[in-house]
Amino acid sequence: MRGGSSKGLYFRKEDLPADEAVRDRVLVAAMGSDGRQIDGAGGAHPLTSKVAIVNRSASSETDVDYLFVQVVVGEGRVDTTPNCGNMLAAVGPFAIENGLVEARDGHTAVRVRMLNSDNLCELLVETPGKRVRYDGDAHIDGVPGTAAPIVCNYLDVAGSATGSLLPTGRVLDLVDGVEVTCIDNGMPVVVMRARDLGVSGYETPKELDANKELKAKIESIRLQVGPRMNLGDVRPKVVPKMSLIAPARAGGHVCTRTFIPHDCHAAIGVLGAVSVATACILPGSVTQGVATVPNGSTKQMSVEHPTGEFSVTLEVAGTREQPTVVKAGLLRTARLIFRGELLVPAAVWDGR
Repeated sequence: MRGGSSKGLYFRKEDLPADEAVRDRVLVAAMGSDGRQIDGAGGAHPLTSKVAIVNRSASSETDVDYLFVQVVVGEGRVDTTPNCGNMLAAVGPFAIENGLVEARDGHTAVRVRMLNSDNLCELLVETPGKRVRYDGDAHIDGVPGTAAPIVCNYLDVAGSATGSLLPTGRVLDLVDGVEVTCIDNGMPVVVMRARDLGVSGYETPKELDANKELKAKIESIRLQVGPRMNLGDVRPKVVPKMSLIAPARAGGHVCTRTFIPHDCHAAIGVLGAVSVATACILPGSVTQGVATVPNGSTKQMSVEHPTGEFSVTLEVAGTREQPTVVKAGLLRTARLIFRGELLVPAAVWDGR
């Protein structure tokens, strides 16, 4: 399925091995273990090498549980540290299509527990005639055409992977002479001013990926802040994401270029956008003087990225000096691409 601007394989939990080590080998084989993923279903890119594992929830609070698995391209391993809000968007349609949630006529609300972070999200899926609707008029940048809208309301996602909104305990840190804001409102992100790293923040992903000196600086900062963000040694992890910011220039509120963590994203991840938007409303963060923030307790933040923009709605409480985000809402779309049998070599199951 395509979920938002990502694509991956969706499994019912019971269809995969219960043993996590075997499960992970199966998922790597399913996607392909080499850099081209030539021997699997992956697309040789982090955004197309993703897996969602879904099962009916035992909790009365939620309908389904969702585990996100990033199959790391070319490294033959997986990472279950982060969430993925794009893949999450298709969890609702998947759950309905597979009988995990009963569809209602009109719209069906699917409450999801994100197991990677133990946070909740409510997905509102269009289901006219009790069938999932995929066609529609909603457009999201990074995806061609239009589709039916899926409204995603994130509930209390602060500290999703690190335990707190500001995991270092400060709104501003200095690393290698660069001011950074380390934030986790659904996704651990290190926000930095592009100009402080010698770039404009308006370059294409290809141009930034070719800048080896820049990438070395970013990775040095990432490795140092990982332990400070309660993430431990992040060398084998895909978090924190590293986001360069610059003043918006297409009518939005802030412009971003995000590394995930080593390749520059063609857009920006769902929860990464939520974390960056949240950083923009925090007094004293690196976004001050770069981002603009609308007035009011409900803030519609437009986060620009290389292929367009991402709108995030933040419901804010507290005071101007100490704001808190009560709920983050956004719009995604999804599409069912194919269903069937995916063949995995017997040796993978046997551990040979």
